Amino acid sequence: MSNTKSTIRTLAAAVLLTLSLLVMTPTNSVANANTEKRARRATVPPLKRAELKEAEARLAELGYGPGRVDGVIDGVARNAVIAFQKWEGRKVTGTLSRDDVDAIMSAAVPQAKDTGYSHVEVDLDRQVLLMTDDDGVVKRALPVSTGSNKQYREKGGSGLAYTPRGRFRITGKIAGWRESPLGLLYYPNYFSGGVAIHGNPAVPNQPESHGCIRIPMSAAVDVYKQLPVGTIVLVYDSQSFVSAKLWAEADKEKQEADSR
Repeated sequence: MSNTKSTIRTLAAAVLLTLSLLVMTPTNSVANANTEKRARRATVPPLKRAELKEAEARLAELGYGPGRVDGVIDGVARNAVIAFQKWEGRKVTGTLSRDDVDAIMSAAVPQAKDTGYSHVEVDLDRQVLLMTDDDGVVKRALPVSTGSNKQYREKGGSGLAYTPRGRFRITGKIAGWRESPLGLLYYPNYFSGGVAIHGNPAVPNQPESHGCIRIPMSAAVDVYKQLPVGTIVLVYDSQSFVSAKLWAEADKEKQEADSR
């Protein structure tokens, strides 16, 4: 009988030891992983101003418009970093890590979906606005915040905060501030009823507008100057792209006919 009790106690001790090991091992693994991460971060030297300056210069070449290339990440440069991070599908922080700098130095110019004519594209998935030259090559990329796709009820109005998809043209513009039923718009460029591309002091990293396309205040005047009435605007997500090449071809034919 004593041998049986001894065997039972031995088995119980073995089971308890096994269970404790099973419980402790994941905790130790997590702790070890965290220690390794901290060690890696500690071995990565901070970015020097010269490196930040090189990154800014490259962002300018890519069309992200960081402003003055001086190695200082000010508000304008931060917007450029955000646009880059959004376009490349990176974590959006507005700050530059060494990995971000490496990615910037090896990145390519953003590619528009439509080519061959001057226009604007708004990629709703990436939350980035692209401006192209006459060949459809991207010359400027800006971070935006578009419609949240949520119901709103404020200032006596209500509706769905939706940014329309499709192909449009700039139909009207206002210099300076414009008071709308849902707030102030800075240098708005209207393309669908009261929906406009306009400057706003708040351009969140995610869709949060009532439907307009918010751009940084620092870019609003320049964008206003570069989007004359008639400019083609393409707004799309992964399922709604529509080309406007036929519009562009018709515009070209009309211009050629008018010049004869």
